[in-house]
Amino acid sequence: MATSSIVGYQLPVQPETGGRKAQGFVTPTNDKLPQKMGAMPRRVIPIVFLPGIMGSNLRLSAGRQHELGMNNNIAWRPDRKGEAFDLLSASPAQRQMQLDPDQTEVDTYAPDAPTGDPTESPERRHNNARVKFTLPLELGITTPLLMDDPPMARPCQTKEQKARERGWGEVFFDSYGELLQRCELRLHTAFRGGKLDEWWRNIVGVNPAAWQAHPGSNLQPLQEDELRQALRDCWFPVHAMGYNWLKSNRRSGIDTAKRINKLITQYISWGFQCEKVIVVTHSMGGLVARAMVHPGMGNLQEKILGIVHGVMPATGAGAAYKRMRCGFEDGFFNIAAKVLGNSGDEVTAVLGNSQGGLELLPSQAYGYAWLQIVRNGEILLSLPRLDGDPYEEIYKLRGAWYRLLNEEWLNPAKMLSNSNCFGRTCRMLDEAKIFHCDIENIYHPTSYAHYGADASHAAWHRVVWDVNTNISVGSRAETFQLLSDGGRGWLQVFDPALPKPLGLTALGPSVRLQPPADPGDQTVPVHSADDQLLSGKFKGLFRQTGYEHQDSYKNEAVLHSTLYSLVRIIQTMNWSK
Repeated sequence: MATSSIVGYQLPVQPETGGRKAQGFVTPTNDKLPQKMGAMPRRVIPIVFLPGIMGSNLRLSAGRQHELGMNNNIAWRPDRKGEAFDLLSASPAQRQMQLDPDQTEVDTYAPDAPTGDPTESPERRHNNARVKFTLPLELGITTPLLMDDPPMARPCQTKEQKARERGWGEVFFDSYGELLQRCELRLHTAFRGGKLDEWWRNIVGVNPAAWQAHPGSNLQPLQEDELRQALRDCWFPVHAMGYNWLKSNRRSGIDTAKRINKLITQYISWGFQCEKVIVVTHSMGGLVARAMVHPGMGNLQEKILGIVHGVMPATGAGAAYKRMRCGFEDGFFNIAAKVLGNSGDEVTAVLGNSQGGLELLPSQAYGYAWLQIVRNGEILLSLPRLDGDPYEEIYKLRGAWYRLLNEEWLNPAKMLSNSNCFGRTCRMLDEAKIFHCDIENIYHPTSYAHYGADASHAAWHRVVWDVNTNISVGSRAETFQLLSDGGRGWLQVFDPALPKPLGLTALGPSVRLQPPADPGDQTVPVHSADDQLLSGKFKGLFRQTGYEHQDSYKNEAVLHSTLYSLVRIIQTMNWSK
C-alpha cells in the first residue's frame, strides 16, 4: 500500500479510476509545499466471508410482517437484542411463521432497502457494523478503503458506511466482527515505513504447531520476506455476504456465486485488476462454499483463489438430530439457541420446515451406528445399520419413538395440513440426500481449515438414548411405544410385549438422551470435521482446542491460523498480466 511521510497537500484520488488518478491545483509562487497523492495498488483480491447458520440477518416479506402485526420487518437480527428477546418468548407457531424460508430474505444494506418501519432508515438498521480501527494510510479524499472521508469530500462517507456497503451489517457482527476487522486492518498495515508491524510477530516466524496445526499438513513458519512479497502491490478488501440459511445450501451457493461475480465486475469497472477472490467460512458457510465451487451449482472454482473453512460440519452433525428432538442445550445465555428453541417442538417448527437446517443432519458419509439405544451399557440398537441409509432409517421414519420427526411439532402454525407438511419435509430430506452426495468429494484444491477437536467441548458424534428399566428388554427396545415426550430429552415409553401401563403416571420404562461424549466444539464433532483431513485435499489443517462453535472467530489461535492461511493462499496468485 503506497504511503508517504512527505509534508504537503494531499490530493484526492477517485476510486472509479482505480484510485490512481488525481487533479492538482495552482498555488501562489511563495507557496513551496508540494502536492502529493497516495495511489492504491491496481491489483485487488477481495476476501469474502460466509457466516454459519443463524449468522445472516433476515427480513420478512411485507405480507408476513403485516400478518404477524410487527412494527418492522426483522425476521432474525441477533445484534438487535430487543427483537431477539421478543422472539425468545414466541410460540412454536410464531417461530414457524417468522422464520419461514418462503417469506424471508437476506437483510442487505442499500439506501432504499426496506425496513418495514417508516421511522427507521437502512443506515440505522445496519448500525451493528462498526469499524474500531483507523488505517494509518495517506491515500487522498475518496477511497474504497475503510477510512473516513474528510468533510469536504463528495461523496463523504464514514468508514462504517463503507463497511455496510461491503455487507458487514448483513451478518451477526458480535460473532464475526473481530474477524472482519482483524483481516482488514492487518493485511493493509503489515509493513509501516518499510518495517514489519509488531503485531505480525504473532505469526511471522511462528511454528504453525502453536495454533495446533496437524502434523500431516507439514506447514512451515511464515517468513517476513514471504509476507512482504505476498502483500506487495495488492490490496485485500474484506466483504461479508449473508445468505438465507433457511433455504437450501445449493441455492445459497448459486446465489452467492452470482454476488461474487458481480463484485469482481464492480472492481474491474473501477479500474482495478480483479481476477479472483478468497473465501473464508464459518460452519454452514463451508457447505455453501462447496456448493459455490461445484461445477453443477455455483461453478466458481476458477474465480476463487482459495478457501479457509472454519468449524465446518463436513459430513453433518449429530447435534442437528439431538436439537430437533430435545431442543438446544446452551441455555438462557445463548440467544440463537433460545430463539430456535430449548425444546424439540420449538426447534422442529423451524428446522423441520427448513431445507438448509435439514442439510446439517448427518449424511451417509458420516458413517453408521451413530444413533444408539443402550441399557446398562449394552447396545440394543444402532442406526444407521452398516451400509444403511439415515434418511430412510431415521429421518423419514414414522411411528418409531426414536424417529427424527414428531409430526405434531412440524406445523404448529397450521400453514399446511399436517399430512402435506410431513410429505413436504420428506421431500426436503430427499433433496438433502442428493445435496450431500453431490458435495461429498467437493473441496477447492487450495483449501485450509480449522476446527475444534476438544474433549472439554464435547459434541454429539453418537447420539445415545439410555433405557431406564429393571427388566431386560433386548431387541424389544426398538418396538417401544411412546407415551409422552416433552421435547427435552426425557421420554416415557411402554413395552408392547407387556401389559400397557394405566395412565402416564404408571411405572414403565423411561428413556433419556445422554450428554455429548465426543471431542469437538460443542456442536460439530471432530468425527465430522475430520472428513477434511481424511480427504487428503487440504493444504493445511488445524485441529484445535479452547473454543465453542459459534464464537470460534473470537479465539486468538483461530484468528492467527486464519491470517496465516490467507497469506499462504495469496502466495499462490498468478496474475494474468
